[in-house]
Amino acid sequence: MTAPITIDYLNFQADRIEAVLASHRFPAHVRGGDIAPGWLRFFVAAAPGARISVVRNLSEELALALGADNVRVSRTGGNLAVEVPRPDPEPVALLPMLRSLSPLPAHTACLGLAEDGRPLLLRLPSPDVTHVLVAGATGSGKTELIRAIAIGLALGNRQAHLQFALLDPKARGLGPLAGLPHLMAPPALDPDSAVALLARLNDEMDRRDLEGLSLPRIVIIVDEVVDLIMTGGKPVEAALTRLAQRGRESGLHLILGAQKPASAALSTNIKSNLPVRLVGRVSSADDARVASGVSGSGAEKLSGRGDFIAVAGGQVTRFQAAYVPAHDWMQIAAQLRRHP
Repeated sequence: MTAPITIDYLNFQADRIEAVLASHRFPAHVRGGDIAPGWLRFFVAAAPGARISVVRNLSEELALALGADNVRVSRTGGNLAVEVPRPDPEPVALLPMLRSLSPLPAHTACLGLAEDGRPLLLRLPSPDVTHVLVAGATGSGKTELIRAIAIGLALGNRQAHLQFALLDPKARGLGPLAGLPHLMAPPALDPDSAVALLARLNDEMDRRDLEGLSLPRIVIIVDEVVDLIMTGGKPVEAALTRLAQRGRESGLHLILGAQKPASAALSTNIKSNLPVRLVGRVSSADDARVASGVSGSGAEKLSGRGDFIAVAGGQVTRFQAAYVPAHDWMQIAAQLRRHP
């Protein structure tokens, strides 16, 4: 059984960080930190003129000294931050968070807890949001995060104000969402039904453009979008590209899940219209750069199991993603039956 986090443990880890840096003649000291659900963050104050790249290059040595699988080095204001996975990570359940935040603004999802301990929210109608890429390798918590986003939106918005279109080519990731009363159509589970549903959505977008409408908002969720494009071909790619480019004004929002966003199947035209990136652990620095849209995000150093970064407007925020445990699904179904 893992021992709890104590002051002595934190001081010991801080001393180890300073010792590693001192052995490489990097003048710095740990001046504080944060305790997040999934990781510990140590703030490192460096002397003027010290090169940040030195600490980044020491991430493996720091991990070894701290007894961690990996260490992520980031920058926070004038400080460096050495982020270490917790030995006793705490999950973040969605429903308690939603109860503490109720009521949320319309069309707003709760993503989880940010690095400062505050809930991280995503308001889809914001001009800086609109469409979202959720990326991460197997075990990152990508699909759990997508489900939590959908459940939060469903619980906070009636059918008259919000609807879902689900495309699930592997027929398992979005399965728990198939019973939501907000679905505008049955989930598309194969390329033919995906093409038909995307055509219907494009027609709806055109109709709304002509009539100046944007309600109810339609959230189009695609799990494993790369797989869908590869099996569905040009019709799927063209339909998604058009929705990404023109959906905002008519109230259509894309949430695209991808294990491998670096794949050529996910075109630049689509990725360039996904201003918000939610990225879990990926397999390489190159995958991290493509998924996040920025260099040096450190997403390849995340610990998995819901450990994510949110990238919006060039700002990177680490957060522990919310999830819906199995025993909460019946409660959610009952609540939606009472208030569809």
